[in-house]
Amino acid sequence: QVQLVESGGGLVQAGGSLRLSCAASGSTFSIGTMAWYRRAPGKSREWVAIISSTGSTNYANSVKGRFTISRDNAKNTVSLEMNSLSPEDTAVYYCYAKTILRDHWGQGTQVTVSS
Repeated sequence: QVQLVESGGGLVQAGGSLRLSCAASGSTFSIGTMAWYRRAPGKSREWVAIISSTGSTNYANSVKGRFTISRDNAKNTVSLEMNSLSPEDTAVYYCYAKTILRDHWGQGTQVTVSS
């Protein structure tokens, strides 16, 4: 089993920045791909950014150039640096980790961007 705990959410003004972090515990040796997803009010969950175990990254078009995903395999953490935030980025952000057996999700952290 893998447990994921997010932190770093909060309220920020449009144009501002936030950094989300996710700490993994448990069977962390089995973690492969990690990612961030989000669910905005009234919308379905959407993928935001993904990072492989070797550090390859990919981003949703809506955040490309503004968000940066990174991971520290030694510390079992994955982070999401978010810049130039807009109200459209308001959502609950979820950390995701994939192992051979199953997908793992954090409990989510709220990000609210005021205009």
